Amino acid sequence: MDLYDPADLNLTKYLFFTGKGGVGKTSVACATAMNMADRGQKVMLVSTDPASNLQDVFQTKLTNKPTPIQGIPNLAVANFDPVTAAAEYREGIVGPYRGVLPDSAIENMEEQLSGSCTVEIASFNEFANFLTDKTIEDNYDHIIFDTAPTGHTLRMLQLPSAWNDYLDENTTGVSCLGQLSGLGDKKQMYEHAVETLNNGDITTIVIVSRPQRAALIESKRAYMELEKLNINHHILIINGILEQADDDVSHEIFDQQQYDLNNIPDILSQLKRYYVPLRPYNVMGIKNIRTLLNKQQPKVIPMPAEKFDFNNLQDIVDDYLKTDKKIIFTMGKGGVGKTAVAIKIAKKLVAAGKKVRLATTDPADHIDLYLPDKTGITVSHIDEAKELADYQDEVISKARKSMDDDNLDYVKEDLRSPCTQEIAVFRAFARIVDQSQDEIVVIDTAPTGHTLLLLESTQNYAHEVKRSSGEVPESIQKLLPRLQDHHQTEVLTVTLPETTPIYESVRLNEDLDRAKIAHTWWLVNQSMYATQTTNDILSVRASEELEWIEKVADISKGHYAVEQWIPDFEQNMVH
Repeated sequence: MDLYDPADLNLTKYLFFTGKGGVGKTSVACATAMNMADRGQKVMLVSTDPASNLQDVFQTKLTNKPTPIQGIPNLAVANFDPVTAAAEYREGIVGPYRGVLPDSAIENMEEQLSGSCTVEIASFNEFANFLTDKTIEDNYDHIIFDTAPTGHTLRMLQLPSAWNDYLDENTTGVSCLGQLSGLGDKKQMYEHAVETLNNGDITTIVIVSRPQRAALIESKRAYMELEKLNINHHILIINGILEQADDDVSHEIFDQQQYDLNNIPDILSQLKRYYVPLRPYNVMGIKNIRTLLNKQQPKVIPMPAEKFDFNNLQDIVDDYLKTDKKIIFTMGKGGVGKTAVAIKIAKKLVAAGKKVRLATTDPADHIDLYLPDKTGITVSHIDEAKELADYQDEVISKARKSMDDDNLDYVKEDLRSPCTQEIAVFRAFARIVDQSQDEIVVIDTAPTGHTLLLLESTQNYAHEVKRSSGEVPESIQKLLPRLQDHHQTEVLTVTLPETTPIYESVRLNEDLDRAKIAHTWWLVNQSMYATQTTNDILSVRASEELEWIEKVADISKGHYAVEQWIPDFEQNMVH
């Protein structure tokens, strides 16, 4: 695996950087753009990431129009806000129906258009504008996109029924349906954009990952999604590899990274792979962007270790016991350690004399590793794939009775969306909670507020309009009021002391606020600062965590705890 240096590669005109949140794709995309611009190439950098911090990175106010960056003559940057665009897009679809349809129907439409699917479509709209703008194509040598469209979005755009007045005809119940309504005259522009993505002579998909199992698995998923669409011109960049170890913590990190890299998914091992070393500094400001990919790095100045006393997970569990919570969710983006934290909570509750049911979507064999001693804990394992398949079959079998093949294809694709998967899994959680008696139920995946509101609005809408599929089961109808009862239910927000996970956690919390679900506590998980490492690079990075821990302290109004980094959760739980 070679060191990543854009100067050594014959990179295509269009570069799409993709990867799960927190892997550093924005940093690598910015450094690539800077490297090219410094070598005299004219570069446009575009971000459609809701968690983008490009304004901080370049210390320049940005809009959705190309903005020159002072001190870098060949670089222009545009920062698109897909959340705002999605809100405008949603109102454009729903607005004409206000005063025409009942309020419950309007609420249902709004919630169906409030999820990640609509944000993806709004993002792709911006991609398409740049990809089909002849002036931009002629004026720039490279156009770099920070975040690529998902395979799910691209497949939806290629279905004939996506271009019909689909929302008017939609009677298919709970899902993210309708997000493509009103695209109308943009079909030709979108087709051109998709053709560009499929052309390996001018486009490269840059998958950015971390040297960690969860990130590599997510990279495999993204690769396979796009491969199904014959978009197979990829390279893989592993960001954040620790190159030297000199204390216990750094040795553990080094060993774990090497183990995960040696066990990289087979399908990824076929790609051209490059790496970026772990740097001690945050990639903020032009100086650090320029430095990130340099072979010569500034000397590391270790930070003196200070010891702060933080609350820990036990303090959170003590509060749950004191307030007699009956349903506890762990919530957070992939890779923050939700399952690990849920298991720790369950064990601590049992130690306090409580009967506990742990409901999880994590594979059963992993739970056996995490939790060899299940005394006092009943484990309910949810087969995520089976629940999704059962729900898809239910909706499709009912839709088939009233739809032609084109619209049925649209429904099938829509049923692959993240929100549909959440609903399918949540139905299983609801059954478990409904059956549990005299137990505290700990659930390792919380549904987003959008999913809960979607279920609730559909439940209300169903009283007035007969639905053809996707009914809200009685177990969910009974569970929704319990989830909104702050005396019974609590969501623990699990995050990492980094920009993207915290930003995404804030958005998830805003969803829960809309759904009126209690979420008092935050847990900053896997903190390097709390390890008191003496490794030069790790100690500098650890000191930079304090800014984000303080941010969580402010957001949570002091209701937060910090858990230190551990090298391999499976081994630590066994021992």
